[in-house]
Amino acid sequence: MNPAQSLSDTTLRPYWLDDPGRPDPRPALVGDEHCDLLVVGGGYSELWTALNAKERDPARDVVLIEAEETGWAASGRNGGFCAASLTHGVANGLARWPDELHRLEELGRRNLDGIEAAVRRHGIDCDFERTGEIDIATAPHQVAELREAAEEYASLGITGHEYLDRDALRAEVDSPTFLAGLWNRDGVAMLHPAKLAWGLKRACLELGVRIYEHTPGSGLSSRGAGVAVRTPYGRVFARRAALGTNVYPSLVKRLRPYIAPVYDYVLVTEPLTQEQLAAVGWKRRQGLSDSANHFHYFRLTADRRILWGGYDIVYHYGGEVRAEYDHHPATYQRLAEHFFRCFPQLEGVRFSHAWGGAIDTCSRFSAFFGTAHGGRVAYALGYTGLGVGATRFGADVMLDLLAGERTERTELEMVRSKPLPFPPEPVRSVGIGITQWSMTRADENGGRRNLWLKAMDKVGLGFDS
Repeated sequence: MNPAQSLSDTTLRPYWLDDPGRPDPRPALVGDEHCDLLVVGGGYSELWTALNAKERDPARDVVLIEAEETGWAASGRNGGFCAASLTHGVANGLARWPDELHRLEELGRRNLDGIEAAVRRHGIDCDFERTGEIDIATAPHQVAELREAAEEYASLGITGHEYLDRDALRAEVDSPTFLAGLWNRDGVAMLHPAKLAWGLKRACLELGVRIYEHTPGSGLSSRGAGVAVRTPYGRVFARRAALGTNVYPSLVKRLRPYIAPVYDYVLVTEPLTQEQLAAVGWKRRQGLSDSANHFHYFRLTADRRILWGGYDIVYHYGGEVRAEYDHHPATYQRLAEHFFRCFPQLEGVRFSHAWGGAIDTCSRFSAFFGTAHGGRVAYALGYTGLGVGATRFGADVMLDLLAGERTERTELEMVRSKPLPFPPEPVRSVGIGITQWSMTRADENGGRRNLWLKAMDKVGLGFDS
């Protein structure tokens, strides 16, 4: 079968959001509101901020506003990989904050434990499975890289990672393209991302958070001892505000050069039969990703579908975020071709859903934090695709910063430092284009990085895979 035929009946919307159990939207704000804490946005970062604020102080009056509906953007469009890492992986953390690495790893594990505990405490049915994730070598040079990574983690005292040779890996998940793997056994959970967002929304409402959807915020300004945010039909006056607006233009305009929106695309298959699933194996349902610069991530859903995403990362000139960019047929066809190359035993399977969405990439590939308006506004941005888990940590950082507290989080160099901003256009587009071309060349040349990538590594500016 031509791989393109597998896309003939595909629904162009996120599988996670195409759910009859999707909650009804909350009414928009009409008139003025007053509160102790205003949370701007309805994704994970903002929902965790509102929830944790109420759990820290049940008497705190919290309002959350969302421009569309809760979980509508990245929080409902991602692959559902909930990682403990706060640094976009050990290698990135070691390169940027070597003296803090063990502390960051411990905080990340505690954060993932906290997510699991909150899911249980609030009865959030989001298919949470702590399966771990396997990084997979599909080229000979990647085998050596994974083996070296396993040895380095062991030398650093970072536990929970197991190297798998070809036979051990294919006993877990069978593909002729798999050469070796590195299994992070306990540091990643799989979940239904939209159900997590909807469950957090319900938990917030039950604790007394007032949520207004279809209520975009604009015009953030200082107002007496607090701040004010305009909305289409009113205003919100708050003593403090938390911004986690992800890839969308920040209400603190000086932060906008730090974010480059890039688009990622995903396919989901129809449910596999028991025979099809048996042909692949995958009994322990781990998350998977290959080790190329242009990599794929893939996993099983609760109803036995395979989610298959990644590879292409698309940047649009000027960093604009538009609904028309949410679909990219050429990428869908490329993903389908790669899927059947990975799993030829699944020939004939069709894809039920395809979609895309923007990722808030920053130059250090992990979140950054800070305050504005004299400490009355806190922000967390730049999760670069690993925000399902790390946003809860970011929420706690924002609450610590707004309280003016010195905590183990706010004392981190990671929290106190900023990434380099991206240059203005047209330099930004040219640089991103050269970087992506260079990463493709590295994949084709045994992982060897050219002078451009080495220069980007040295200054800490560029695009990770």
